Amino acid sequence: MQLVSSRIVHFIDSASLEAGSAREVLFRNSSGFILYLSDDNYSSVPEERLIPLELREALIWLNEGYSDQGSFWT
Repeated sequence: MQLVSSRIVHFIDSASLEAGSAREVLFRNSSGFILYLSDDNYSSVPEERLIPLELREALIWLNEGYSDQGSFWT
């Protein structure tokens, strides 16, 4: 597995209105791409997701504008 790119996305939690951050990491393996998402919430149990991506989806993630980052959380 190879690390392709990673970033930290800052957001405001809609429930508590507190600032937060999330980590997004894109990996490539022999079968395609894997997007790892973690909300970096240290006060409770962090939410983590693994999402398999096709090449087109990985390119979309890599080329997201700053205001569109975090779109794979929905």
